[in-house]
Amino acid sequence: MDVSATVVVGVDGSPSSFDAVVVAAREAVLRGSALRIVHAFSRQLTKVPLGPSGVAQPEGVLDNEAQQTAEEAAARARLAQPGLEVTAAVVAGSPLSVLTDASQGAALVVVGTRGLGGVTGLLVGSVAVHLAAHAACPLLVARGRPAASGPLLLGVDGSDVGDAAVGWAFAEASLRGAELVALHAWNNWTGPVAVGPGVQMPPVYDLDTLRAEAERTLEAALAPWREQYPEVRVVPQLIQEYTRQALIEASEEAQLLVVGARGRGGFAGLLLGSVSQAILHHAACPVAVVRREQEPEHRYELE
Repeated sequence: MDVSATVVVGVDGSPSSFDAVVVAAREAVLRGSALRIVHAFSRQLTKVPLGPSGVAQPEGVLDNEAQQTAEEAAARARLAQPGLEVTAAVVAGSPLSVLTDASQGAALVVVGTRGLGGVTGLLVGSVAVHLAAHAACPLLVARGRPAASGPLLLGVDGSDVGDAAVGWAFAEASLRGAELVALHAWNNWTGPVAVGPGVQMPPVYDLDTLRAEAERTLEAALAPWREQYPEVRVVPQLIQEYTRQALIEASEEAQLLVVGARGRGGFAGLLLGSVSQAILHHAACPVAVVRREQEPEHRYELE
């Protein structure tokens, strides 16, 4: 295959970030690319008191620990994927700015879901959300079940913005030789829902009409990519359910969940709203977020 861009992974020394290194190493091998490990290091962020004495670590100790973190991550990557080209660097700055810069020209940037608190941690609520909005390439958050098995799950909303995620998901399914489950949750505001005291039932609509519209939306989103990737087996799924719940439940069987950065309906404001927070915190598999600007320009050419 002709995919030369580097896969970048951010590490901070936490178990979650080291797990992300293993996932990133596998992604690099899939793409035939190198792996670049980045440890963002800022003395202002890491000078915290240690123990009851309240004495901060000397600068030399902090520098050594940062370098050891990067080297340990590189060793784990090489152990997980022997023969993989791996580089590791300690870069001055905050994780937000360092990883955003590192995403330039990268095929993928990978982070974990938990870090070392608010000091240098790669947190879902900060670094991952920031990268999803500002990285120059798709973001993969390594969480849940890391095993590369099962179908690839795609959340479809039918928006122009979401089309980038659809194209990226087709390319990934082709690359992995995986089945693609394209899920469209169409009953976010209508139909029977559980209500409690003081909660009113939503207006009643013609569910047959809504279902037919949802079918057209899903097929329109998939059709052009089916033609470009005829080898990908696609399983369209229409689910009368709230978007977040449908995707979280379906992620139990998936090897990767792909969503767009913004969309309409249940995906509106994905990066900032409750849907994204629910997915990033509760999905049972890694989650990839793709923005409109990151729509694939070409398909992977497999040897």
